[in-house]
Amino acid sequence: MLPPVVRRRKGARTDPPPEDRPITPQPTLAPFSNRAFRELWVASQISNLGGLIQMVGAAWLMAGLTNSHGMVALVQSSNTLPIMAFSLLSGALADSYDRRRIMLVAQGFMFTVSCLLAAVAWTGVLTPWLLLSFTFLIGCGMALYNPSWQASVGDIVPREQVSGAVGLNSMGFNLMRSVGPAIGGAIVAVAGAAAAFLANAASYVFLLVALFRWSGAPARPALPREDLGRALGAGLRYMAMSPSILKVMGRSALFGFAASALMALLPLYAKDTLSGSALLYGLLLGCFGLGAIGGVLVNARLRVLLGNENVTRAAFAGFALAVEVLAFLPHLAAVVPALLLAGSCWVLALSLFNTAVQLSTPRWVVGRAMSIYQTATFGGMSLGAWVWGHLSDTHGIGFALALAGLVLAIGALAGRLLRLSEFEDLDLTPLGLLTAAEPRLDLRARSGPVFIMVDYAIAQDDTDAFLALMRERRRIRLRDGAQRWALLRDLERPEIWSEKYYVPTWVDYTRHLSRRTKADVALQEAIRALHRGAEPPRVTRKIERQTVPEHDDAPPLPPADLA
Repeated sequence: MLPPVVRRRKGARTDPPPEDRPITPQPTLAPFSNRAFRELWVASQISNLGGLIQMVGAAWLMAGLTNSHGMVALVQSSNTLPIMAFSLLSGALADSYDRRRIMLVAQGFMFTVSCLLAAVAWTGVLTPWLLLSFTFLIGCGMALYNPSWQASVGDIVPREQVSGAVGLNSMGFNLMRSVGPAIGGAIVAVAGAAAAFLANAASYVFLLVALFRWSGAPARPALPREDLGRALGAGLRYMAMSPSILKVMGRSALFGFAASALMALLPLYAKDTLSGSALLYGLLLGCFGLGAIGGVLVNARLRVLLGNENVTRAAFAGFALAVEVLAFLPHLAAVVPALLLAGSCWVLALSLFNTAVQLSTPRWVVGRAMSIYQTATFGGMSLGAWVWGHLSDTHGIGFALALAGLVLAIGALAGRLLRLSEFEDLDLTPLGLLTAAEPRLDLRARSGPVFIMVDYAIAQDDTDAFLALMRERRRIRLRDGAQRWALLRDLERPEIWSEKYYVPTWVDYTRHLSRRTKADVALQEAIRALHRGAEPPRVTRKIERQTVPEHDDAPPLPPADLA
């Protein structure tokens, strides 16, 4: 039997609430004061280093196995496509199960696949499609790992440090990008691609050890766990009813689609356009990584000075400029500064998108939100890598890069329609005890459907303001799990308005209430300020029962089972 209202169980651990004030981002290095974050960060960078070495080995090996530009570009797609395809499922798992165990399973899987890839490459029987299959499986492991890791950032550090932690993760990855590709190029040049794959396999060991050492216990849910299908539906519904997050998704997908041209075609650019070796390819990636580190260091400052939308536009425009330089000035003296600029713009855009989703989403759905964000971003990258590779095959590398730069310039202008909002002052703390209603029926988890109606007394002069507020109320109700929402007006007493909605079961109703946050309080207060009744708005809760016979000559049905 469920409790009649959402209550905190004594002694139960809950998600850490933010302070009741606007967020003031702390210094970039502040999250390093947290031991768990520090250890996981260091281990993650070692793993990132191995992944970048593996990426160089795979891309350069594919360039030697085939002359098809499309096949070389598909190496990136094979890594990003699984993240697009499976991230939503992984996000639902991250919100429902122990994130630490999910990350351990994902890392163990990638370690096994990387060992097998190294062994097959060492025997010399690796074919282009077999190589793509192995990189696809590694991408599947990343698809399982990423939502749990991204969602865990908010569990490890306080809310005011989330932006810094995201920036440090980006900085760490790009620090590895500045040296990893060069190391990978050197390893491939000296010992072959198989040695690069073996180095990647070894890098997983450090992160596995750090995850075993992390003692963070998962929060015990106050309500029964949602089944997977309902959890997926709740995540998609929350995103669909959150316009500010949808704008982030749209911009991130567009950026991933256009910016992927550089990463997908860079090995071919180094080999064919610049007539270089694997070492040159690694050094070019290193320049990109150095630029990204610079982007992390100025990210917080730029956001304060310019705001989220202007930083996003600058990132699109800067990356467009860098890509056009590569297309029309294929000389190292121009390519190196262009890659530094591209790296900086890459991290400015993606770290801002990541932080925006994390800080605009309550903890109960953050794993699914991050997974949908990654689906949008990596889906754009996967599609882009295929498109740019095909265009490179048919029209040349320069044409593909030039067209990608044009799409990025359009992305900068798209801010007029998909303008990003500021998110630092959102307080997504759960409201806690929401109602004192004590049902006098013996309700069970699946008792329902439950009907809720709220009556308001609204003066005629306030009707337009009330309707505007109720449009936003509808969005929030549906976002948090309500169904069949409607607004009714009394024919005999036109000042009386009734808001009504259904939830499928009693546990869904308690879950719906638990999702209400302090950021929703302002709307509630604005609606109540328009209410003219002597008493607060009247709330009615009823459980629906079927008592009408199926046919006129049939006996009445027995009362619905409450169990």
